[in-house]
Amino acid sequence: MYKLIIKRVIDITSSLFGIILFSPLIIAITILLFFLNNRKPFFVQRRPGKNGKIFKIIKFKTMNDKKDDNGILLPDYKRITKAGYFIRNNSLDEIPQLFNVFVGQMSLVGPRPLLEEYLPLYTKEQAKRHNVRPGITGWAQVNGRNTITWEQKFVHDIWYVQNISFETDFKIIIRTIEKVVKKKDISANEEVTMELFTGTKID
Repeated sequence: MYKLIIKRVIDITSSLFGIILFSPLIIAITILLFFLNNRKPFFVQRRPGKNGKIFKIIKFKTMNDKKDDNGILLPDYKRITKAGYFIRNNSLDEIPQLFNVFVGQMSLVGPRPLLEEYLPLYTKEQAKRHNVRPGITGWAQVNGRNTITWEQKFVHDIWYVQNISFETDFKIIIRTIEKVVKKKDISANEEVTMELFTGTKID
């Protein structure tokens, strides 16, 4: 009952409330980044959602598009702007995903939506993370986020898929708020985000 109906009802009402509550902040950040990021306040990217269906995730754009002499984007930590660092360090870049939640592409809680090119790299077990809607936050995010390995992250994702409940979601949301306030597990080493996933080695 919770997984099929109640969870979605909570997503709709909570995301709508969040959009209304944070609307002044959303407008302010959008205007700021519009001028700081060459009229590009948002980062929009194709991501796989439930059952691998592709959707466009929306976040505040925290990095510029600077490239090296070969036309390749510079590492994340070299492209993040001062305003972007502040926004990301306080997890404000995630706020626009409330719109993804409201329209049903995401949930408040679930495995984070990863890159589209990772789809053929998953093992059969890892692919189970797509049995549910991806989330703004999830079990892996409150258990290490970018400081744990890909294998550990997938173990957490699958555990969540198999143990969805109101109690679990509530616990994740509370722990997420705590981590945001304490600014814990924001990045791995000097990178802004995790290193790219290249597949799981099977001996």
